[in-house]
Amino acid sequence: MRRSLGSCFPERDGFFTIRDMPEHPFVRRRIAFVLIEGFALMSFAAVTEPLRAANLLAGRRIYELFYFAGGATAPDRLNSSSGASIAVSGLGEAAGAFDVAFVVAGGDPVGFHETQVFQWLRQQARQGCTLGGVSGGPAVLANAGVMANRRMTLHWEHHAALTERHPGLLLERTLYVVDRDRMTCAGGTAPLDMMHALIAEHHGADFARKVSDWFMHTEVRPAGGPQRAGLAQRYGTNRHAVLAAIEAMENHIADPLPLADLARVVGVGVRQLSRQFQAGLGRSTGAFYRDLRLEKSRELLHQTGLPILDIAIATGFSGAAHFATAYRKRFGDPPSRHRLESLRRH
Repeated sequence: MRRSLGSCFPERDGFFTIRDMPEHPFVRRRIAFVLIEGFALMSFAAVTEPLRAANLLAGRRIYELFYFAGGATAPDRLNSSSGASIAVSGLGEAAGAFDVAFVVAGGDPVGFHETQVFQWLRQQARQGCTLGGVSGGPAVLANAGVMANRRMTLHWEHHAALTERHPGLLLERTLYVVDRDRMTCAGGTAPLDMMHALIAEHHGADFARKVSDWFMHTEVRPAGGPQRAGLAQRYGTNRHAVLAAIEAMENHIADPLPLADLARVVGVGVRQLSRQFQAGLGRSTGAFYRDLRLEKSRELLHQTGLPILDIAIATGFSGAAHFATAYRKRFGDPPSRHRLESLRRH
């Protein structure tokens, strides 16, 4: 029998006033968690609790949560890193379609190999489910073969071992990475930041902020932290709409959001957002977004051996020619020249 934390929260319409509710209606989403024995308890709590709070604050079950054992056997309960156990079901009972499936792992995730788990993850990917990994979970996704040509991160403890096993991975030392239909997170408290981004995309930045405030998580970090300064410091603006838009842009490098969708996530109109970008950064929203993607492409050219066409696709360009034109206009030289310069230095 499947277990759902969402069932703990009854439907309670009217919890918010009409003014507080998001402009778009709440949509119920099914979220699966595949737990590997010895999973990191803090990471697990940081990725699940924001969804529970979202249900509470919405006054209805907008996220339905399911927990499954990621192993050869299907125990009724699975032990975490601290010994606390969570009620789970076997993957064989994971019926129906899921919107997102997270793998949460600790211990030795790089050495994890369970055919049933890998097959289930690949099946979910084929069905259009977004796959996520938390703490050591991204290593499980990589071992399952579902992270090809996707930017990703994981806990620093496993970084070297995973690079050795899969040298072609696009690994970044960041808090979390969202690349199209993949979400990976370094663990610890970083899932709080990643889930803020996910809830903001689903239900708008204002509602996501209410969820973060619920945990007194008032300083939401961007995907690239802590190695980089905060968004306000990096770009010299405190405009809420601009910062929220930049955060959404950073989570949609390979699949750029149309400006209308970007404005919807932020909670303002397209024209208002453009005015704020122009006033705060001296550039249009579209120009800033394009430059952000080009900066990421230059980083990939220098730090990976990925073919130029794959880099173009990974940064949201339709083809190599379109990418080369935009790159030359931004940096003065074609991407092929910068790739050669990078090879000479190494």
